[in-house]
Amino acid sequence: MSDVLPWMKKRPAAEKAVDDYVRDGMTIGLGTGNAANMAIDRIAELVDEGYDLKFVATSLQTASYAQMHGLEISDIDQVDHIDVTIDGADEVDPDLNMIKGLGGALLREKIVASLTEKEIIVVDGFKVTDVLGKKVPLPVEVCRFAHSKTASALSSLGCEPLLRTNGDGEVFVSDGGNYIYDCRFKSISDPVTLESAIDVIPGVVECGLFIGMAYAVEAYYEESDSVKELTFKDRTAGLREYP
Repeated sequence: MSDVLPWMKKRPAAEKAVDDYVRDGMTIGLGTGNAANMAIDRIAELVDEGYDLKFVATSLQTASYAQMHGLEISDIDQVDHIDVTIDGADEVDPDLNMIKGLGGALLREKIVASLTEKEIIVVDGFKVTDVLGKKVPLPVEVCRFAHSKTASALSSLGCEPLLRTNGDGEVFVSDGGNYIYDCRFKSISDPVTLESAIDVIPGVVECGLFIGMAYAVEAYYEESDSVKELTFKDRTAGLREYP
């Protein structure tokens, strides 16, 4: 796979996620980003083979990509369950806790993940790390109103929040119409406590810590040209429970 672009090398992991977890008749959540797009490529092949599937999307970008491949997107409020969601992540720790949101869709991704029976994550092996926050910032989606005040409150937690902008220098606006601050921590050794501290700040819409949401992680390791599956059975923490 030496001639393949780096971000495309995890395609075997995306295809494994689809082949192992997608079954005829399911409702499937479609993540956002290149890992999700590669899964969509494989899912479209299954639909062509006769699979009857329903889909919900985590972003307008994903909905557009799926529709280009002939997949019909359902209104999430019109589906009664989501069997499997396939998505990517920016970092994954040994307990399968994750940082997500560098693609700008963290709010809808977390809503869909929370409604999903099995959240399957596809990543490059280098994104599996011992402690979250060492390699990437933590995205936090905030209301536009008083967003700088929200950023000040975030900084009191020990990070350097940076307002996300597009390539043209304009402030990035999420599908929900919000801003995103990329918060650089030295590391995140206690993601559960940090998530709770962020979530109570007025003006915060959602943060990119996904705690206890992954059912399995399909990680592609370039050095061995292989895919390793990490599952919730390998973690010290249990699956997150919601009331």
